[in-house]
Amino acid sequence: MSTFPLPAQPVARLIEELNKLPGIGPKTAQRLTYFLVRMPEKEARALAEAILAVKEKIILCSICHNITDCDPCLICCGEERDKTKICVVEEPLDILALERTREYTGLYHVLHGVISPMDGIGPDDLKLKELLKRVEDGGVEEVILATNPSLEGEATAMYIHRLLAPLGVRVTRLARGLPMGADLEYADEVTLTRALEGRQEI
Repeated sequence: MSTFPLPAQPVARLIEELNKLPGIGPKTAQRLTYFLVRMPEKEARALAEAILAVKEKIILCSICHNITDCDPCLICCGEERDKTKICVVEEPLDILALERTREYTGLYHVLHGVISPMDGIGPDDLKLKELLKRVEDGGVEEVILATNPSLEGEATAMYIHRLLAPLGVRVTRLARGLPMGADLEYADEVTLTRALEGRQEI
Protein backbone atom coordinates (compact mmCIF):
# COMPACT_ATOMS: atom_id res chain seq x y z
CA MET A 1 0.00 0.00 0.00
CA SER A 2 1.63 3.25 -1.14
CA THR A 3 1.31 6.49 0.78
CA PHE A 4 1.85 10.01 -0.47
CA PRO A 5 4.58 11.87 1.41
CA LEU A 6 3.21 14.81 3.40
CA PRO A 7 4.92 18.21 2.96
CA ALA A 8 7.29 19.40 5.68
CA GLN A 9 5.48 21.16 8.55
CA PRO A 10 6.61 24.72 7.61
CA VAL A 11 5.53 24.09 4.02
CA ALA A 12 2.15 22.70 5.09
CA ARG A 13 1.61 25.70 7.36
CA LEU A 14 2.39 28.19 4.58
CA ILE A 15 0.01 26.39 2.20
CA GLU A 16 -2.68 26.58 4.87
CA GLU A 17 -2.12 30.31 5.49
CA LEU A 18 -2.04 31.22 1.77
CA ASN A 19 -5.24 29.23 1.25
CA LYS A 20 -7.00 31.68 3.60
CA LEU A 21 -6.41 34.59 1.18
CA PRO A 22 -9.31 35.63 -1.07
CA GLY A 23 -9.21 34.01 -4.50
CA ILE A 24 -6.48 31.54 -3.47
CA GLY A 25 -7.59 27.91 -3.63
CA PRO A 26 -5.62 24.88 -2.38
CA LYS A 27 -3.81 24.31 -5.70
CA THR A 28 -2.80 27.97 -6.07
CA ALA A 29 -1.67 28.00 -2.43
CA GLN A 30 0.56 25.01 -3.15
CA ARG A 31 2.04 26.60 -6.28
CA LEU A 32 2.74 29.87 -4.43
CA THR A 33 4.32 27.99 -1.53
CA TYR A 34 6.71 26.04 -3.75
CA PHE A 35 7.53 29.23 -5.65
CA LEU A 36 8.43 30.87 -2.31
CA VAL A 37 10.52 27.84 -1.31
CA ARG A 38 12.65 28.33 -4.46
CA MET A 39 12.80 32.11 -4.06
CA PRO A 40 16.21 33.57 -3.02
CA GLU A 41 16.32 34.24 0.72
CA LYS A 42 16.86 37.98 0.19
CA GLU A 43 13.64 38.28 -1.84
CA ALA A 44 11.70 36.12 0.62
CA ARG A 45 12.81 38.34 3.51
CA ALA A 46 11.84 41.47 1.56
CA LEU A 47 8.35 40.03 1.00
CA ALA A 48 7.99 39.09 4.68
CA GLU A 49 9.16 42.56 5.76
CA ALA A 50 6.69 44.24 3.36
CA ILE A 51 3.81 42.23 4.88
CA LEU A 52 4.90 43.13 8.42
CA ALA A 53 5.30 46.81 7.48
CA VAL A 54 1.71 46.91 6.21
CA LYS A 55 0.45 45.57 9.55
CA GLU A 56 2.71 47.79 11.66
CA LYS A 57 2.65 51.11 9.80
CA ILE A 58 -0.68 51.32 7.97
CA ILE A 59 -3.47 53.22 9.74
CA LEU A 60 -6.84 54.69 8.77
CA CYS A 61 -7.00 58.37 7.88
CA SER A 62 -8.95 60.16 10.63
CA ILE A 63 -10.87 62.16 7.99
CA CYS A 64 -11.72 59.85 5.06
CA HIS A 65 -10.83 56.46 6.62
CA ASN A 66 -8.66 55.43 3.68
CA ILE A 67 -5.63 53.30 4.50
CA THR A 68 -2.50 55.44 4.84
CA ASP A 69 0.85 55.73 6.58
CA CYS A 70 0.29 59.37 7.56
CA ASP A 71 -2.67 61.14 9.16
CA PRO A 72 -4.40 62.91 7.53
CA CYS A 73 -3.74 61.08 4.25
CA LEU A 74 -2.16 62.76 1.23
CA ILE A 75 -5.52 63.15 -0.52
CA CYS A 76 -7.22 64.83 2.44
CA CYS A 77 -4.39 67.30 2.94
CA GLY A 78 -3.80 67.91 -0.78
CA GLU A 79 -4.10 71.63 -1.55
CA GLU A 80 -5.25 70.96 -5.12
CA ARG A 81 -8.22 68.79 -4.08
CA ASP A 82 -11.78 70.15 -4.35
CA LYS A 83 -12.95 70.23 -0.73
CA THR A 84 -16.60 70.82 -1.74
CA LYS A 85 -17.02 67.26 -3.09
CA ILE A 86 -16.91 63.95 -1.23
CA CYS A 87 -17.02 60.66 -3.14
CA VAL A 88 -18.29 57.81 -0.95
CA VAL A 89 -16.82 54.38 -1.72
CA GLU A 90 -17.07 50.95 -0.14
CA GLU A 91 -13.39 50.04 0.15
CA PRO A 92 -9.93 51.66 -0.17
CA LEU A 93 -9.31 49.79 -3.46
CA ASP A 94 -12.17 51.78 -5.01
CA ILE A 95 -10.20 54.99 -4.46
CA LEU A 96 -7.29 53.60 -6.47
CA ALA A 97 -9.68 52.78 -9.32
CA LEU A 98 -11.20 56.28 -9.35
CA GLU A 99 -7.82 58.00 -9.04
CA ARG A 100 -6.60 56.16 -12.16
CA THR A 101 -9.18 58.09 -14.22
CA ARG A 102 -7.53 61.43 -13.28
CA GLU A 103 -11.02 62.93 -13.68
CA TYR A 104 -12.06 63.26 -10.05
CA THR A 105 -10.27 65.87 -7.93
CA GLY A 106 -12.47 65.96 -4.83
CA LEU A 107 -12.18 64.14 -1.50
CA TYR A 108 -13.25 60.63 -0.53
CA HIS A 109 -14.99 58.80 2.29
CA VAL A 110 -14.47 55.04 2.77
CA LEU A 111 -17.38 53.14 4.35
CA HIS A 112 -15.43 49.88 4.82
CA GLY A 113 -18.34 47.75 3.64
CA VAL A 114 -22.02 47.95 2.74
CA ILE A 115 -25.26 47.37 4.57
CA SER A 116 -25.88 43.62 4.34
CA PRO A 117 -28.41 42.12 6.80
CA MET A 118 -27.59 38.62 5.51
CA ASP A 119 -24.00 39.09 6.71
CA GLY A 120 -25.04 40.85 9.91
CA ILE A 121 -23.69 44.23 8.73
CA GLY A 122 -25.87 47.21 9.64
CA PRO A 123 -25.44 50.99 9.30
CA ASP A 124 -23.62 51.19 12.65
CA ASP A 125 -20.90 48.88 11.32
CA LEU A 126 -19.97 51.37 8.59
CA LYS A 127 -18.30 54.80 8.74
CA LEU A 128 -21.65 56.59 8.27
CA LYS A 129 -21.61 58.74 11.43
CA GLU A 130 -18.24 60.09 10.36
CA LEU A 131 -19.61 60.95 6.90
CA LEU A 132 -22.61 62.71 8.43
CA LYS A 133 -20.32 64.77 10.67
CA ARG A 134 -18.14 65.82 7.71
CA VAL A 135 -21.21 67.10 5.86
CA GLU A 136 -22.65 68.78 8.96
CA ASP A 137 -19.35 70.59 9.56
CA GLY A 138 -20.03 72.56 6.37
CA GLY A 139 -18.21 73.31 3.14
CA VAL A 140 -19.45 70.19 1.33
CA GLU A 141 -21.68 70.95 -1.67
CA GLU A 142 -21.93 67.50 -3.27
CA VAL A 143 -21.74 63.92 -2.05
CA ILE A 144 -21.13 61.40 -4.86
CA LEU A 145 -22.28 57.88 -4.00
CA ALA A 146 -19.91 55.43 -5.67
CA THR A 147 -20.97 52.20 -3.99
CA ASN A 148 -20.86 49.12 -6.21
CA PRO A 149 -23.92 48.51 -8.44
CA SER A 150 -25.05 45.46 -6.43
CA LEU A 151 -28.17 45.01 -4.30
CA GLU A 152 -26.19 45.83 -1.15
CA GLY A 153 -24.47 48.78 -2.82
CA GLU A 154 -27.79 50.19 -4.03
CA ALA A 155 -29.40 49.72 -0.60
CA THR A 156 -26.47 51.47 1.06
CA ALA A 157 -26.64 54.36 -1.43
CA MET A 158 -30.36 54.84 -0.77
CA TYR A 159 -29.77 54.75 3.00
CA ILE A 160 -27.07 57.42 2.72
CA HIS A 161 -29.32 59.54 0.50
CA ARG A 162 -32.09 59.47 3.15
CA LEU A 163 -29.50 60.30 5.80
CA LEU A 164 -28.17 63.34 3.93
CA ALA A 165 -31.44 64.64 2.44
CA PRO A 166 -32.35 66.84 5.46
CA LEU A 167 -28.95 68.58 5.25
CA GLY A 168 -29.66 70.12 1.85
CA VAL A 169 -26.46 68.84 0.25
CA ARG A 170 -26.53 67.69 -3.40
CA VAL A 171 -26.39 63.88 -3.52
CA THR A 172 -25.47 62.19 -6.82
CA ARG A 173 -24.88 58.60 -7.91
CA LEU A 174 -22.39 57.31 -10.47
CA ALA A 175 -24.06 56.88 -13.87
CA ARG A 176 -24.96 53.44 -15.13
CA GLY A 177 -21.73 53.05 -17.06
CA LEU A 178 -21.00 50.41 -14.44
CA PRO A 179 -22.61 46.99 -14.95
CA MET A 180 -24.83 45.53 -12.23
CA GLY A 181 -23.02 43.10 -9.98
CA ALA A 182 -19.52 44.36 -10.91
CA ASP A 183 -16.96 45.65 -8.40
CA LEU A 184 -15.64 49.19 -8.82
CA GLU A 185 -12.02 48.10 -8.45
CA TYR A 186 -12.23 45.99 -11.65
CA ALA A 187 -13.77 48.67 -13.86
CA ASP A 188 -11.58 50.19 -16.57
CA GLU A 189 -10.64 53.89 -16.66
CA VAL A 190 -12.95 54.79 -19.58
CA THR A 191 -16.01 53.22 -17.91
CA LEU A 192 -15.23 54.97 -14.62
CA THR A 193 -14.64 58.29 -16.34
CA ARG A 194 -18.02 58.09 -18.10
CA ALA A 195 -19.71 57.05 -14.88
CA LEU A 196 -18.23 60.06 -13.07
CA GLU A 197 -19.16 62.48 -15.86
CA GLY A 198 -22.70 61.11 -16.11
CA ARG A 199 -23.52 61.05 -12.40
CA GLN A 200 -27.09 62.04 -11.60
CA GLU A 201 -29.20 63.40 -8.79
CA ILE A 202 -30.85 60.70 -6.69
